[in-house]
Amino acid sequence: MGIFKSLKGSHPDTLGGSESQSNDETNPASSHRRSQQPSSQTYTPSSRSLLRRQRSQDKSSVSLPSQPLSPSSHQAPDVEPPPYHDWTVIEDTSLLPPPPSLRYDASPSGNASPSDADRAHEWCRAHPLIRPHQPLQTQHDMVKSGDVRLIRPSEFQGDLSMQSSGLWRGSTQRRSRDSCLLSSLPLYFAIADSPVNTGRKKFIYFEVKILWVGGHSAADESSLALGYCALPYPTWRMPGWERGSLAVHADDGRRYVNNTWGGKDFTSPVHEGETVGLGMTFDIPDSPPEYRELPAEEARLKVDVFFTRNGKSSGGWSLHEELDAQDDLGVDGLDGLFDLYGAVGTFGDVKFEAAFSSRDWLWQPD
Repeated sequence: MGIFKSLKGSHPDTLGGSESQSNDETNPASSHRRSQQPSSQTYTPSSRSLLRRQRSQDKSSVSLPSQPLSPSSHQAPDVEPPPYHDWTVIEDTSLLPPPPSLRYDASPSGNASPSDADRAHEWCRAHPLIRPHQPLQTQHDMVKSGDVRLIRPSEFQGDLSMQSSGLWRGSTQRRSRDSCLLSSLPLYFAIADSPVNTGRKKFIYFEVKILWVGGHSAADESSLALGYCALPYPTWRMPGWERGSLAVHADDGRRYVNNTWGGKDFTSPVHEGETVGLGMTFDIPDSPPEYRELPAEEARLKVDVFFTRNGKSSGGWSLHEELDAQDDLGVDGLDGLFDLYGAVGTFGDVKFEAAFSSRDWLWQPD
């Protein structure tokens, strides 16, 4: 693909001392026993008898000090020794997030230019994320029923039409540039849907079926992506590339979370005729009592992302998995504090259907 997809998204101590030190320097009995040991020599029967008598006399004359001896001064220490490590309070590492996944510097596919990426970064710096607000009850009801529209951005080159309530069909022209179609309303309302406010777990989900993929040559590649974005979002960029967005890309099967490089391995490439779905769940986090509570500014929801393929669950990840401090850009905008919109990204020649109503999904929640 030439330009990488980032331009598909540019952008020998031991605890407590050694054993010999412990036995020889801190144990007074050991110290006295060592001082009374005879040097190596060849004994005769008579010398052994004399030695036993000498040892008997030495033992009767030795009196151990009432306090442990200091290794250097042989006087009682002035301060208390440090306590032993209490191994019973070691934190359970099974509750910690898994190590970070390795990200790529480039993707094997994509047709974005460096100038598009630079322009998007600058645009995001100039347009901060919009604070959420309470939706109208009619708006909330529309989303819950799956009556969701797709908004056609100016960068989209092709046709887009609604087949039925919540079911959309789109097609793009050959060699179309990157574009990101967003839902007309948030699928997740940060105020109305937050488990902090409702006391209930919340999930969002939609599916995309790939009807056609053209451009099988290196110069004319085509594919799409599905994901979620917080607004505002630069619609000339695929979802997952810029801040406040995540997505799974069909061409390379990688997942992108605010990722301006080449994504992280997730699934195999998605092909023509397949249906894929992407969902997110928001819940009150687990708070084991033995762990310290996070400061208020760090409090967060438990957020998981799940993926389906042809109606069956096919993996996922925790949004708050351990991140690489140098390579990852965090999860700002995706952690339940902002409204999230459904997103379908396209480039090249593709035809697709996007289903926001559960009646049109292959996968069905339990």
